[in-house]
Amino acid sequence: MPEPEQKDKSAADLVFDVSTGASTLIREEFELAKTEISEKVGKILRGSAVGIAAGAFAFLALILVMEGIAWLLNEEVFDGKTWPGFFIEAAVFLLVAAGAGYFAYRSLMAGAPPLPEQAIEEAKLTKAMLEKDETK
Repeated sequence: MPEPEQKDKSAADLVFDVSTGASTLIREEFELAKTEISEKVGKILRGSAVGIAAGAFAFLALILVMEGIAWLLNEEVFDGKTWPGFFIEAAVFLLVAAGAGYFAYRSLMAGAPPLPEQAIEEAKLTKAMLEKDETK
């Protein structure tokens, strides 16, 4: 059966059409929000995994370099005493760890919480449009 024209529709039909449209709009806004959050969480997880792998390799290389520097300090600066160079190296390690911890904290705070910014903006625009239509 063909759909009646706008002027022939009853108030009940119009209310049904509006509620159906609003329901569809809300479902689409939720889908947009879920998609946005999924993308942001995926980016955070990929970045974290690559960062962890890079950090592990850098740490292994740093162990070898720092061991060599400790022995060099012991031989050249401390006249063959073995312990002072290793304490200096421990202090350097603690400074590096503090810097890395601060960087990790800032990076995690920059990505959290992952908000669906596009969906929120669309919801605000929809609300504004509906409020404007109500005032007519």
